Amino acid sequence: MTASLPAIAFAGIGLMGLPMTRRLLAAGYPLTLWNRTPDKCAPLLEQGAHRVENPAELCRDANVVMLCLANTEVVREVVFGPGGIVEGARPGQLLVDFSSLEPAATREMAAELQARTGTRWVDAPVSGGTPGAEAGTLAIMAGGREEDVERVRPILMHLGQRLTRMGEVGAGQVTKVCNQMIVACNALVIAEVVALAERAGVDASLIAPALAGGFADSKPLQILAPQMAASQFEPIKWHVRTLLKDLDTAVKLSREQGSATPMSGLAAQLMRLHGSQGNLQRDPATLVEMLREQCP
Repeated sequence: MTASLPAIAFAGIGLMGLPMTRRLLAAGYPLTLWNRTPDKCAPLLEQGAHRVENPAELCRDANVVMLCLANTEVVREVVFGPGGIVEGARPGQLLVDFSSLEPAATREMAAELQARTGTRWVDAPVSGGTPGAEAGTLAIMAGGREEDVERVRPILMHLGQRLTRMGEVGAGQVTKVCNQMIVACNALVIAEVVALAERAGVDASLIAPALAGGFADSKPLQILAPQMAASQFEPIKWHVRTLLKDLDTAVKLSREQGSATPMSGLAAQLMRLHGSQGNLQRDPATLVEMLREQCP
């Protein structure tokens, strides 16, 4: 079965990358891995994956090279740095980037990679968090040539319930910025709601079930409000630093486009304040602590 499937290489075995690669292995895809911290590959090696020593080696046998990395700077280093993908990439290969990056930087890197190697780029950021990655129910928003997106659709449908081509390269990243604006502002308002309910003498653990199915309901409400009410911040499902990075990208993009984003600008300031208090590596459910502390 595996001989008929395209070979996949994957860089970035983190909170999202680990469950995504597990699903690819379960679907029978030959999988080659690289991660800056090699030990994180161990559980996947036990399932039949192979590990290489640098990103360039990912391209040796792969039809599709996938990235799920922290930010624009890390992607640039993995693709164009010493021992990077650019040293091994060749025409006919596709690079699929699940990372959340600056749209302009994505377009620049895609153009450079294609000019130097003939490898084309699909930006395919995802939404749904680690539960979505584990269940294969991610929402995937893609930018790239239509034929390139369709070529990887059968692979990506093992990871998500929905893959939407939003336009040319960079369009997926713009859509992810919009997604994160909604998610981050939601998370901050939910923290305000839980802190206010507690101070007013209402059992905040009842907020999410009470509002379920109503106009205020949302996945963030159902996930975050119970965690916040119970002060349950482990296991970490995502990071404050990720939301802050994406909010900063949103503010930068809004300046570039001449668009007003006052709510997201305020959210970025509040997220930065929370992060500066030692919370960058913690779950965004910890935002409720900031709101509790701000109350007199």
